[in-house]
Amino acid sequence: MGEMGLRERKKRRMYEDVSDIAVRLFLAKGFDAVSVAEVAAAAGISKPTLFRYFPAKEDLVLHRIADHETEAARLVAGAGAPVGVLRAHFLDGLRRNDPITGLNDHPQVLAFHTLINSTPTLVARQYAYLERSEAALAEVLGGTLEARLAAGQIIAVQRILAQDNWRRIAAGERVEDVREDAVRAAERAFGRLERSLADTG
Repeated sequence: MGEMGLRERKKRRMYEDVSDIAVRLFLAKGFDAVSVAEVAAAAGISKPTLFRYFPAKEDLVLHRIADHETEAARLVAGAGAPVGVLRAHFLDGLRRNDPITGLNDHPQVLAFHTLINSTPTLVARQYAYLERSEAALAEVLGGTLEARLAAGQIIAVQRILAQDNWRRIAAGERVEDVREDAVRAAERAFGRLERSLADTG
């Protein structure tokens, strides 16, 4: 058991180290200007080894948000009021300046978001990630057509709220100047969503 734990920790550290090196190179030179071979060389591993950890170049970047892919599904599993649970989680994220809410002005976080949003292949891969998040949530909600429709609305609300926060921060507004609007917008959006889903339930 201890051996497995050590192996898992080493594997996780390898993921994080290689991803960090790749993101630094992408930020410095641009995503398209850096080859996978260059990332592998900088990380001190072979290209085949890198591909064992990261099947695609885009995964080197999006690995950082991979943990969030099934987050909504994990949070609502067994919950009686899924929208309420996700609203509370999003509002807590705003209080903590969680980067996933878009309400974070740390230079590295802003640079990371800019890298994703300015690179078409990363935008496309991010949408695939959102589709998997939606599918996981729909499964937890029952797997029916109604569940898929609800999951689609929930994931869209979270994405649009976070994107709006990020755009304002990226345009130069301070986190503390955006926070109140962000909280109010989240409260309204999740409230409307809750009422809409209740009406169709």
